Amino acid sequence: MANPKLKSVTKTPQDANVIARRKPAAVVRTAYSLAEREEIFRRFSVQRPEPRGELEHTNPFTLVVAVALSAQATDVGVNKATRALFKIADTPEKMLDLGEERLRDHIRTIGLYRNKAKNVIALSQMLVDQFGGKVPETRDELVRLPGVGRKTANVVLSMAFGQATMAVDTHIFRIANRIRLAPGKTPDEVEERLMKVIPKHYLYHAHHWLILHGRYTCKARRPECERCVIADLCKSPEKSWDVPAPLVELPPQLFGEAVE
Repeated sequence: MANPKLKSVTKTPQDANVIARRKPAAVVRTAYSLAEREEIFRRFSVQRPEPRGELEHTNPFTLVVAVALSAQATDVGVNKATRALFKIADTPEKMLDLGEERLRDHIRTIGLYRNKAKNVIALSQMLVDQFGGKVPETRDELVRLPGVGRKTANVVLSMAFGQATMAVDTHIFRIANRIRLAPGKTPDEVEERLMKVIPKHYLYHAHHWLILHGRYTCKARRPECERCVIADLCKSPEKSWDVPAPLVELPPQLFGEAVE
């Protein structure tokens, strides 16, 4: 008896296309080439070689508190309220000794101060009970603290522990979408995309550069394109100027002078 013919298992071009569609290559949404992204952050690095956050703090604990208090408030307003507070309560133990009522008296000029005072006391208690009074150094542990979300955790990881993170606040969310650097519908989506599109060697300072750019140049109401060092590279539909501002290092004393 003759052996039956075996069916060919050779994949047709159509089969190959089906397989290819099942495993699409990961595409990161950005309007800029790698060379353009390199140049954007190179210019930011020249303008502000050592960018810093504008919330005043003395240690990781006071940083956590300051960032938690800054939700829906300005850094300037938080600093005014915490200068006296941190002189007497710069550890979780001292904050608990101060108590919620006296804490409210210190921060009553900050929006939502009653709820924020409860959270600060609760997170201080958790730090004492579960972390030996020390601020944890991982995001998963930080977000367990009352009043601490992903953005706050990322700020603390960066500023207190030197980790490269992307804390997406209102400024960064606006910038990422407005200039089409890493458009996204949610802060988490923008964070994930920024972490992929920003050149790695610029990532550590990138969130401060973007925050300061959004706070003082690419403002919410009207972007001041004539003062922008990346005006020629910017792909924002709102752009009103194509000539980049002079690329010079900003004096440190200019930080924090503008009003949000």
